[in-house]
Amino acid sequence: MSLEAQIKARAVELGFDLCGITTGTPPKHNAAYRQWLADGCHGDMRYMTRRLDPEQILPGCRSIIVVGLNYWALTEQRPPEGGAPSPPPRVARFAAGTRDYHDVMGEKLKELAKLVDGLWYVDTGPILERDLAQRAGIGWIGKHTNLINRHFGNWILLGEILTTRELVPDAPEREHCGKCRRCLDACPTGAITAPYRLDARRCISYLTIELKGGIPEEFRSKIGDRVFGCDACLEVCPWNRFAKPSTWKPRPLPPLVEMLSWTEQQFADYVRGTPLYRLKRTRFLRNVCVVLGNRGDVSALPVLERAALDSDPLVREHAVWAATRLRKT
Repeated sequence: MSLEAQIKARAVELGFDLCGITTGTPPKHNAAYRQWLADGCHGDMRYMTRRLDPEQILPGCRSIIVVGLNYWALTEQRPPEGGAPSPPPRVARFAAGTRDYHDVMGEKLKELAKLVDGLWYVDTGPILERDLAQRAGIGWIGKHTNLINRHFGNWILLGEILTTRELVPDAPEREHCGKCRRCLDACPTGAITAPYRLDARRCISYLTIELKGGIPEEFRSKIGDRVFGCDACLEVCPWNRFAKPSTWKPRPLPPLVEMLSWTEQQFADYVRGTPLYRLKRTRFLRNVCVVLGNRGDVSALPVLERAALDSDPLVREHAVWAATRLRKT
């Protein structure tokens, strides 16, 4: 069995759904990416300016192994109809599980990398991973800038292994979006400003996860009931008709008013080990306030009024906004 075949067989054993190999040459969209940065579309994500060519990360890099993990789960998070009790707020599917995908994939990649003595990353390395994934043949970059696979839709988490070993590369995947523009039309904030171009400063995922400060008021009402991330552009992709259930186990959140009363310790106890933990209490409660303001349930006013006296100014600001919004309903 060739080394390439061994790598792919081991990837399957470890639980990856996709595995492809490409060369260590620079991604073709480097110039476009640099222009995107120059235009400020990355917002406050300064770490994105550090993305480099593979050779600069690992001198002598000759090959890159790209793996994909399906995370589509059957559980829907949309609010029920017909006057049912208020459901938990929506969380992006990648973050709705009981464990952080960085940890889940990192454990698997660490084992896979032993075959080639490689350097592995899970959405943390300074590389254009979607470019590499398309070049490795495991999917293509859709107009929403996310990766799409013909067999799993666009519910794919990516990881990479850089190695100095010379491996036979797979054939690149070509684009299959055609004239479709559902993702552009579905974006609540118009963040996909053109096919294949996302302005992160308008993206709900950026606003609720990456942004450190206050959420601009022009976008708060458009966040709706999304307390962490947004799947709007992903959900409408027609390639999702091929999506397959994964082992991802969504974990519903407690009621919003309960979470808004959390101390730092209570927040940590409930979300530690999940992607939500990176927000810390302050930004998470910021998001909770926005969702409460958008839901229009005036019974939340007392807890919002208490939050307006919180020790953290970011929580206070958004609690006041939400309470003011509810009083106008």
